[in-house]
Order: sequence, then structure tokens, then C-alpha cells
Amino acid sequence: MFRRSKPETTTADAAAVTAREGGKGRPTPTRREAEAAAKARAKVPRTRKEIAQQQRQAKIESSQKVRSAMKTGDERYLMPRDKGPVRRFIRDYVDSRFSIVELMIPLLIVTMVLGYSGNPDLRSMGNTLLLGTLLLVGVDLVLLRRRVRKEIARRFPGEPLKGTTYYTITRAMQMRFMRMPKTQVKIGQELPEHYR
Repeated sequence: MFRRSKPETTTADAAAVTAREGGKGRPTPTRREAEAAAKARAKVPRTRKEIAQQQRQAKIESSQKVRSAMKTGDERYLMPRDKGPVRRFIRDYVDSRFSIVELMIPLLIVTMVLGYSGNPDLRSMGNTLLLGTLLLVGVDLVLLRRRVRKEIARRFPGEPLKGTTYYTITRAMQMRFMRMPKTQVKIGQELPEHYR
């Protein structure tokens, strides 16, 4: 009865009192929470230099995945031009046959030796050998194109043939050990009937 009565405090007054006494108005984060927040802040790039470095790192990782896929034939990471069952069939078909392009480098070396020999007869023989080789390569590529298109029409009915000729010829014009994606079949190996 003779006591003093305390004034009733509202929540706004309580927050103001807490802010004055302790300062921040929220509980102190645990060490684990503080470290997690610091890691999250560190991952977010702040400057253009950090953004460029992060993009460069992502590009390096992506190219490493593509490079390893080119060696193993993993379809998930291949470039779009190499993906799909039709492209895989073209690669296997070209790789399973022996082509005259495989002999191009040795024949070019022989042609150069004959050309620089100084003898006009040997030089003319070298030129004839070079022209004959180029003619055989052209005939081989035309026949290869026809066979591949025929096989694609048989194995993949309804698939568009657009781009298959270019893909076939560029694959066939490379030396076997330089082809990317790497060859997965041996010369003369029987190909599976279904590629889906």
C-alpha cells in the first residue's frame, strides 16, 4: 500500500533499455555461426577483380571436364557438336575403318624428299604421287559420305542429316591419334546395331 508502484513498460521501452544497456539488441552468435557467416561473406566476390577471378576459375574447371570427356567419351561433358547417338555412330564408323588419310603424312614426307632431290624426274614423280594421293583421298571421302548417310538413314530413321557430312569429313581428315573425342573402337571392329 505504501510502496511505490513501478510504471508499466511497453515492449518499445524494453527494447530501448536493452539497446542502451548492452548495445546491440540481439544475442551474440556462437563461434560456429560466426565462422559460417565469415565463409559466406568470403565466397561472395566484392570487387571486379574477384568476380573475374571466380569466372576464370569456373571456366578452367569446365574446360577440364570437357577435356577429360574428350578422352573418355563421357557424353555429359562433350561439346554440343559431339553429343547424341548419331554423332557417336559417325565417330565409331569413321574410326573403325582404315582410310588413305592415315598415309598422308608419310606420303607428304616422301613427296618433299623427292621434290628437293634436285632431279627433275624424281620431282615430277613426287608431284604425280602427291596428286594421286589427293585424288584417292577425295574419292575415299565421297564414298565415306555416301556410306555414312546410308547407314544413318537405316539405323536412325527420321533423324535429320544436316551437319553429318561436315562432321564425317572433318573426323576422317584427322590422323587417328589426333582425333577428339578419342577413338573408342579399333580398326575393323564390328559396330553395335543400336546407339540409343
